[in-house]
Amino acid sequence: MAKTATFGVMHVATSFVVTYAITGSYTIAGVVTFVEPLVNTVMHYFFDAYWDHPKAVAARAQVARRMPAWASGAVDAAMPAMARAADHGHAHHFSTKARSIT
Repeated sequence: MAKTATFGVMHVATSFVVTYAITGSYTIAGVVTFVEPLVNTVMHYFFDAYWDHPKAVAARAQVARRMPAWASGAVDAAMPAMARAADHGHAHHFSTKARSIT
């Protein structure tokens, strides 16, 4: 919960600072800072509701089929065991959870 609260405060502060830097107006920065999360919350509701819709599932599957193997993570699964062993465990890949290179 502390991490979520900290992120929320950081988001509000970033929104205010960036909007003020662009507009030079405290009023506009304040309005955008509080309106944007409200709009984002409503948009998230519809996004979440549509995510499991059969058309959305089919569209994601179609995109996944068209992606190159290196982008989908299939390379690691398809790499023969001997090739992984030859790499001595030093393969670098993008972690989908942490969004960082491991």
